[in-house]
Amino acid sequence: MERTYYGLSQMAVRDCLRDAAIGIKDVDAVVYGIYNDIFEMAAIPEHPLQGIIGMTNKPGIRVTNGGATGAYAMHCAYAWVASGLYDTVMVLGVERATDCFDFESMTETPEVIKTIGWSGDTFFERELGWTASDSYAEVVLAYMDDHPEDLKPEISAKISEILCQQAKHNPFAQRRDEVVTAEMAMNSRYVVYPFKLLEMCVYSEGAGALIFASEEKAKAIARNNGKAPIWIAGVGASNEHSVAGPDYTRHKYMGRIWSDHIAAEKAYAMAGITKPVQEIQVVELHDAFIKQLQITMGEMGFVPIGRTDALVEEGIMTPGGKVLVNPSGGLTFGGHFVGGSNIFSTWSARREMLERGFARGLIHGTGSTVSQYGVVFVLERS
Repeated sequence: MERTYYGLSQMAVRDCLRDAAIGIKDVDAVVYGIYNDIFEMAAIPEHPLQGIIGMTNKPGIRVTNGGATGAYAMHCAYAWVASGLYDTVMVLGVERATDCFDFESMTETPEVIKTIGWSGDTFFERELGWTASDSYAEVVLAYMDDHPEDLKPEISAKISEILCQQAKHNPFAQRRDEVVTAEMAMNSRYVVYPFKLLEMCVYSEGAGALIFASEEKAKAIARNNGKAPIWIAGVGASNEHSVAGPDYTRHKYMGRIWSDHIAAEKAYAMAGITKPVQEIQVVELHDAFIKQLQITMGEMGFVPIGRTDALVEEGIMTPGGKVLVNPSGGLTFGGHFVGGSNIFSTWSARREMLERGFARGLIHGTGSTVSQYGVVFVLERS
């Protein structure tokens, strides 16, 4: 069913408040995660939402950090609550990408790709035909140069099959009814080498909302709605340089995603995590591309860098394995509505933690050209 940008926002807020068993009057402030002005055809796309969702005369701020917009919006909300400034903060991530339309092809895709292209550097990238796919491909190809025995095609294809199966349990997954096998993924066409059509996320539209609350408020909400609160035990974030160079402390070393590594290390230190593969049961990570998912799992310490195929070969993320990875189907099968994708991931991890009794979960967001931005949250169930 088609929904407007405003309607998507209202639906997400309504369901969020209903789940928390609170009213909008109980929310002190709002953080909007809205990535792309051109998608919404407005330079200040958050301003009409303030009244529409019932936050009139309360503070609101918009965050835009590329693909990591949702995660950084959550980062801001966490800081607002942790500082004591506000007791209850809502995060609303929303994107309406397909209002962009290409009348030559009579489809949305070319215009959406062009719109995302405005995220690239206007001198060095955009005018040379930059796209998100070839940007991430640069990182993966450099990694493959350093580790030619890793990222085997059959492993990436198997991961795509696993995510497809898991998406069937997600009522909001965009590709819930799709069937993708490893063989189909292997045989799908290249979009940008080494990315194949069935091993990459799909752009989407949607909205998601979360409530961040102080300890006292969170316990009151839990008493009211009968659901255990999920606590934020660790937070980490890092943004790399955009220009390639051999030293990651001064430039972007293309064979690694140091932002993910640094963000994870900071979150682990805050949460007291020393062995993530043993201490974290569910991971919802930003899988813009399957091979990037593998590298990110290495950067976050679940498998060694250079041996990320162990995710399948050693049963780390296979069904019944050590870690449940992207039970929502991830961005690959769940959909990637950029401003709220990481919020969607958080909803999924929370659901798994409550339903399965998992003690800890991890949320990851990445974004910008050459996967510059990384954000990691460690979650704990009381």
